[in-house]
Amino acid sequence: MKITRCILYALLLFPFFSPGQEKREDIYTDVVLFPNREAFKKDLYERVIGKTFTTPLDSNTEYKYLSACWAVSQFLFYNDSVQKGFDTLFSHYSNLEYDTKKSFLEALYGTSPGGYTEQVQQILDRETDPTLFSICAVYLFRVNGSIDHGNDLKIKMTEKFPGYDSIAVLQELQKYIDDHPSQVIHSTPPIVQLFKQQRSIGQKIIYSFQRWNRDYPGLALIQNADGTFAKDAQGKLLLFEQLARSGSGLPYFIRNGNTPQGVYSIQGLDVSHDHLIGPTPNIQLLMPFEGSWDRFFHQPGVDKVDSIMMYRLLLPGEWQNYLPMMEAWYAGKIGRTEIIAHGTTIDPEYFKDRPFYPLTPTLGCLCAKELWNPTSGRLLASEQFSLVAAFQSSPGNKGYLYVINVDNQQKPLTRQEVESWVNKFESEQ
Repeated sequence: MKITRCILYALLLFPFFSPGQEKREDIYTDVVLFPNREAFKKDLYERVIGKTFTTPLDSNTEYKYLSACWAVSQFLFYNDSVQKGFDTLFSHYSNLEYDTKKSFLEALYGTSPGGYTEQVQQILDRETDPTLFSICAVYLFRVNGSIDHGNDLKIKMTEKFPGYDSIAVLQELQKYIDDHPSQVIHSTPPIVQLFKQQRSIGQKIIYSFQRWNRDYPGLALIQNADGTFAKDAQGKLLLFEQLARSGSGLPYFIRNGNTPQGVYSIQGLDVSHDHLIGPTPNIQLLMPFEGSWDRFFHQPGVDKVDSIMMYRLLLPGEWQNYLPMMEAWYAGKIGRTEIIAHGTTIDPEYFKDRPFYPLTPTLGCLCAKELWNPTSGRLLASEQFSLVAAFQSSPGNKGYLYVINVDNQQKPLTRQEVESWVNKFESEQ
């Protein structure tokens, strides 16, 4: 089983139960019980974040600052204590370990858009690590996305990294600066072409349709191996809410950033032992470069074939040259891994003022909505359980998952939009 990174693994207080039941009503975890959630929240705010950020930062306490920044990113928490901690981290930045620097910059990006422009510019001017430089650059580019400012950032990159064109993360940074502003306003190729392409693939496909602004939830649907779509007993299309947003909200090419667009290989189902993911079965995914190409493409001998050509063949004609669908490919080449489709035990009340409420962000996975009974520890509602049940209701346990940003409307994806694409496809059969 692929174990996803749990950013608070060492901070969780409670035992976990994962008997792997098949009935929704049998799935249980005491992490969601009201006293435990309240105790966790109190510890999170008072000790993990509050106490840490009032403690002097040195080699003996740096790991606490690292954990606190992870918590800030995951729970998108910002107050006077966090501001004080950020000020301390800025003043000690040059002496920090790499992981602490990265978690700090992730927390900045996630909770303080534009609030620390001058300080981040100073870090960028002296940062020599390509990934950390890239996080600073996208922070500044979000504040000022003009062509002139983008060119200034690229000039700075080429000056610092003369061999930038051989460094994968910097290649993607350049593409992001050049292409992202125009990509978000251009239409995708016809969605129906994706549904038709499934005939040549002959395996199950889960489509996760999203907005460019990942603050807004998307919808997933399943096309069975025979080309039909998963529907209920009354013939209504089955759709499942999914959030493809990371806590930091960083772009796809940064580890722990938003879920990259593109094609993932479904490897089956499993149950996680991560407290924040919970015991609902998850869908195991493989990114390009994460494992063997034989596994990714579900056929032997592919390691001897041009893998990027095989990847493009999973897409119809117009889509093969649609650059956003290559995000997963290049993110995998950079080294992103461990993206799966899972549920959540995180209390959604942390995010009650966010557009994606009551869904919860992750480290870049696809997270379905789950609501738990804080008295019994049982599931009240689970889009994840329903997604897995629908996936299992037809033959086969492997296939592909496509993540697609359809447009940049500032609202959640709607049933009407997805049904219109499916209806058009079915009318042309």
